[in-house]
Amino acid sequence: MRLVIARCSVDYIGRLTAHLPMAPRLLLIKADGSVSIHADDRAFKPLNWMNPPCKLKEDGETWTVTHGKTGEKLVLTMAEILHDSSHELGVDPGLIKDGVEAHLQELLAEHITTLGDGYSLIRREYMTAIGPVDILCRDSTGATVAVEIKRRGEIDGVEQLTRYLELLNRDPLLSPVRGVFAAQEIKPQARVLATDRGIDCVTLDYDALRGIEPENPTLF
Repeated sequence: MRLVIARCSVDYIGRLTAHLPMAPRLLLIKADGSVSIHADDRAFKPLNWMNPPCKLKEDGETWTVTHGKTGEKLVLTMAEILHDSSHELGVDPGLIKDGVEAHLQELLAEHITTLGDGYSLIRREYMTAIGPVDILCRDSTGATVAVEIKRRGEIDGVEQLTRYLELLNRDPLLSPVRGVFAAQEIKPQARVLATDRGIDCVTLDYDALRGIEPENPTLF
């Protein structure tokens, strides 16, 4: 991971345009190719970002991040670089889910037809190069479906599932793979982002799912 602290302005050029005026900011350039721009507030949320696949080109004071598929760009005008360092973090073991999320995964895998008639389980914790997908299954047509499960569904969960889908769709034995974002509660912003990316959203009723009998599954 590369950490850069710089006084810079940022222009986003794509379906919409956005401008961040000159100010000190933190730039995170990750090994997966993603670039995000942060201020000293807003908790973990970046001011702007570009998901992989994308490429960073440094040309003097102008840094340009270009998305490999859409052509969208982040153009950074660097006035002063205050810090620039790189660090090798290695492979992350992934998020260890709390008891509720782990149980939701177990229950949904056991009663996979809750997602729809004709669904069948491939496996839980399907490993990828960036971590395990909660559930990998097939729908009634035989198409592959990746399911990410959260207790509270927020934007970072959608981003996580998006990264999994990008990797899974490179595998000709699985592709095309579509995504399902499942949670007890899904925030409106997360639902909008998921819909924009073609990801289905499912709200899980934990108590109802626990009450499903193996021989008589019901929808929730």
